[in-house]
Amino acid sequence: MPTLNLTVQQRRLLAAGLLCAVAVLLALRHLGGHAAAAPLVVAPLAPHAARVAPAARPLMVDVAGAVRRPGLYRFELGSRVADAIARAGGLARRAERTAVNLAAPLADGEQVLVAARGSPSVGAAGAPSGTTGPVSLSSATAEQLDTLPGVGPVTAQKIIEYRQAHGPFTSVDGLDAIPGIGPARLADLRPLVVP
Repeated sequence: MPTLNLTVQQRRLLAAGLLCAVAVLLALRHLGGHAAAAPLVVAPLAPHAARVAPAARPLMVDVAGAVRRPGLYRFELGSRVADAIARAGGLARRAERTAVNLAAPLADGEQVLVAARGSPSVGAAGAPSGTTGPVSLSSATAEQLDTLPGVGPVTAQKIIEYRQAHGPFTSVDGLDAIPGIGPARLADLRPLVVP
């Protein structure tokens, strides 16, 4: 019979393992006479890095226009335009409610600009009549995106679908991922849009 050459540490580990096995068997034998043992569920141990979530960088958003308390506010990742307007005290009486997409996600460095009724940037039906300022790729409605040169309803919908799938735009260069927007169109849109 071959002999095993175990180190002292290996012998100790083997002895500890055997003691644990005997203890489990004795516990099961003891429980077997008193009650049915519940199944033992052991959750796998997660690495330390997976248990500790990294601190998310807050979003800084400028809320301006027809709100009660315009200003610069901090938000958590995943916040929406509705959260920004609520933090700014809500819509002012003169606000054009139909020109605001409350469900749009916020992006760091974005300006949420709430238009007032009758302002040049809002038409009679509440739809934008032109681009008087940069259009936010992360919060603009399809109608607002459609006012951009070279962006029709189909491309506007692709931009919205892209941001719904990938989150808010972090740079204007993200438009390059939208089918139908090439380098020339991106160059034309660059001064008219913000992330």
